[in-house]
Amino acid sequence: MQDMYDIKDRIVQVRQELAKVVAGQEEVIEELIVGLLMNTGHILLEGVPGTGKTLLVKTLAQAVDCEFKRVQFTPDLMPSDIIGTNVYNFSSGSFTLKKGPVFTSFLLADEINRTPPKTQAALLEVMEEKQVTIDGIGYRLEEPFFVIATQNPIEHEGTYPLPEAQLDRFLMKIIVDYPSREEEKSVLRNYHSGFRADRINEAGVNKVLTPADILIIREKVQAVVVEDAIFDYILAVVEGTRKNYNLMVGASPRASINLLLAGKVLAAITGRGYVVPDDIKRLAAPVLRHRLALKPEAEIEGLTADDVIRLILDSVEVPR
Repeated sequence: MQDMYDIKDRIVQVRQELAKVVAGQEEVIEELIVGLLMNTGHILLEGVPGTGKTLLVKTLAQAVDCEFKRVQFTPDLMPSDIIGTNVYNFSSGSFTLKKGPVFTSFLLADEINRTPPKTQAALLEVMEEKQVTIDGIGYRLEEPFFVIATQNPIEHEGTYPLPEAQLDRFLMKIIVDYPSREEEKSVLRNYHSGFRADRINEAGVNKVLTPADILIIREKVQAVVVEDAIFDYILAVVEGTRKNYNLMVGASPRASINLLLAGKVLAAITGRGYVVPDDIKRLAAPVLRHRLALKPEAEIEGLTADDVIRLILDSVEVPR
């Protein structure tokens, strides 16, 4: 149990560093941290432009002392622009590997839905395998390797929506909403005092975790206890998505696994050595919302995936 309190204290420090730059967004920050502390916790981050998505990810990377790279996805981006390629060196008469931006710890794939499917697929393959294959040679990526892909929910012209099978590869789809009035006022005060998003190094964000610490915490999370009743609760929630009349497609077994593992991380960063139903309820929407396909009539009625998830959670008996 002491290990879990230690994890909680370290994550509190990370949150304090983020608060120096990011106003509010507590739930978004918590979900990002859960993703970071999972072995395959890649994140799809959705929000309108100007809500601080890039700033949030850069600041988190700085607080945990991880290398950060950003790629702006465009229609002409090729797979080799992401993973890298072998370049012929005329002076030596040999090929030299030019590594792409995936060779990093934090990769921000900005507006992933603006690049063609073959480039999207190249990134998603790397996310799954944590390995890059160039000219038949495999190169393992160093851990932690954390991908955060963003997309804009309001512009669809000239985009390439990710297929459901590829969306399923993301642990969570996190919605970045507008800040509250007080939070936005805090942002205005910061900029009035001289803060600039392109100069976060001057904001005094300290490195309170290291990549090695992240790997240690991931190991400790494995010790979080899960009672049999929690397994049944997760299955009941996920099975509810497969039977709900508002949905054409429900969540896959990968969703059940991700909900379980994310729940264990949330328990650990809360200082508990065991998962409770509230951990599952808290993460059900971000883990499930991008894995569900609404029926057309449900969309006409104005329902969203989050609405359906809430209905399912209300209908499933919570274990005591």
